[in-house]
Amino acid sequence: MIRTDLALENVAMDSLPEYVHIEHRGKAFSITEIIIDDDDALETIGKGRGRYITLECDGLSRFSAEYSEMAEELAAELRKFIPDGDILVAGLGNADITPDALGPQTVSRILATRHLRSELDNSEEEFLCSLRPVSAFAGGVLGQTGIETAEVIRAISAEIKPSAIIAVDALACSDISRLGTTIQLTDTGISPGSGVANARHELSGSVMGIPVIAVGVPTVVDMHTIVRSLTDRDAEPSMPNMMVTPRDIDRLTERAAQLLAFGINLALQPTLGFEDVRGLF
Repeated sequence: MIRTDLALENVAMDSLPEYVHIEHRGKAFSITEIIIDDDDALETIGKGRGRYITLECDGLSRFSAEYSEMAEELAAELRKFIPDGDILVAGLGNADITPDALGPQTVSRILATRHLRSELDNSEEEFLCSLRPVSAFAGGVLGQTGIETAEVIRAISAEIKPSAIIAVDALACSDISRLGTTIQLTDTGISPGSGVANARHELSGSVMGIPVIAVGVPTVVDMHTIVRSLTDRDAEPSMPNMMVTPRDIDRLTERAAQLLAFGINLALQPTLGFEDVRGLF
């Protein structure tokens, strides 16, 4: 079985079902939007009803001359999913394991503003009114806390009542060329760990009762999947399996997290420009 979190890798572009629609666009990124309008697709192509936007570039581990354009284009695509109101940004994953640290590292760069109205004085009221209330949270994984991430986020959401959740997580892909070169946005939520056969409780609109926007970058690929993609044959059952990650994973995780944070901050705070957000880092 091919393991991947990317809708782009589940859909055969040369034989699209009638319920799958594709649109291409993009300047700084090559952008593919996949719209699936039938829940039966979950059984046939492994992805349910929803919108999946994939942004591809040469590589996220190095800075591009078009970095600001990339951040702004990412923000523009992400903004299409975000409703009005307070937003909770949740970083999924284990900060102590580099390929899984994308979520926590991204959240550490998010401009948290929910508390500001009670912290600052009236002279700054006009500025505060221009900022959307945003909360940021990264709470580790089940093995560290004994608590499912979805349970923690559901409890936080019940208390602060955001209008939507943005969940950031590292993903798995099946094509090694997409490691560290691809960003996926979707309004279908996410099942943390599903791409590495360690699926936890899902974060989705049906579970949380509010929209869940998933943002992720592939940082690992399954060894058996690599064998199959390169040889068109299944790996021998006796061959040990493992997850493979790029050798520059430290740099990839750090720089991908920074770009995602730029995009999320710009999407959530449209009154701020690229230079304003860069000053936060």
